[in-house]
Amino acid sequence: MCIERAKGICRAVSKKRTAGLALTLTLPACSGVQSALDPKGPAAAALAELTWVMVTGATAIFAVVIALACYAVYRDPGKRRPLSSVKLIVAGGVVFPVVVLSALLVYGVALTGSLRAADEADALHVRVTGYQFWWEVSYPGANAGERVATANEIRIPVGRPVVLTLTSADVVHSFWVPSLAGKIDLVPGRVTQLTLRADRAGTLRGQCAEFCGADHARMALHVVALPEESFQSWVDHQRQAASAPQSESAAAGRGDFIEQGCAHCHAIRGVTQPKLPAPDLTHVASREWIAAGTYRNTREQMIEWIARGDVVKPGRAMPSYRHLDPATLGRIADYLGGLE
Repeated sequence: MCIERAKGICRAVSKKRTAGLALTLTLPACSGVQSALDPKGPAAAALAELTWVMVTGATAIFAVVIALACYAVYRDPGKRRPLSSVKLIVAGGVVFPVVVLSALLVYGVALTGSLRAADEADALHVRVTGYQFWWEVSYPGANAGERVATANEIRIPVGRPVVLTLTSADVVHSFWVPSLAGKIDLVPGRVTQLTLRADRAGTLRGQCAEFCGADHARMALHVVALPEESFQSWVDHQRQAASAPQSESAAAGRGDFIEQGCAHCHAIRGVTQPKLPAPDLTHVASREWIAAGTYRNTREQMIEWIARGDVVKPGRAMPSYRHLDPATLGRIADYLGGLE
């Protein structure tokens, strides 16, 4: 009975192994704006290579173990050859793991050592600070007044190394853009660095990978890789002060924005001097997303975020403004929609 049960287990495992192999063969097709299996830069490519080596090695070892187990079950007892238990333990339990794991360790250390390469002369430096539950992004300028501040969106030039200086203002966060680099923790009181590079233009999604509170799952960011000329044009535009309202509704919305206390937290260069940290809105209309990747940046979604965003992100520091009438909400959205 025990032999029959073992044979049944062996057949079941064989079927699962076949299904697992089929799944493994389909994994290279996985792609998207947030896929570690679809690298868009050298750091992510190195990590993907290491992953496939580990998966391939583990699959091979698993196949050997299952083959030996099935051989032991199906082999005619009369033809079995006795094995020394001591030799089997030493070879299979000591020598083999030491050799394989040591080789993988050396390979992994050598491969990932390049991820912490020395700073390059032409690298772009960007500072990222994690808050509950959004990302502050700033580009230091060579002179006073050249600093660029944005939120939840990092724009970088294609083909140029970018050194991110990362820290946290409150709790532990983890910065991770799977298609560009590995994850790294942001610890309050500590400053860490991560170097990444995008090989081609496009928009990639990142995520806080460390549980940081109620809205952890809604703490996303986007990395937009642009050709060098487009990136420089974007930087030059971001250094300018906020655009003046272009309509009566937007002009009235600026007054509503200040009257409702929004200027107490949000910076709009040339308009407000905030006292509390919140996303910089100087050029908010130029971003593809708002609310840390929660809403598309449209007029309707902006109104929804201002009035009832606490329903989607109940842990946000921004209070609800559902008490405002639709006309006031529309005017504020028109004002913010003109800040390109």
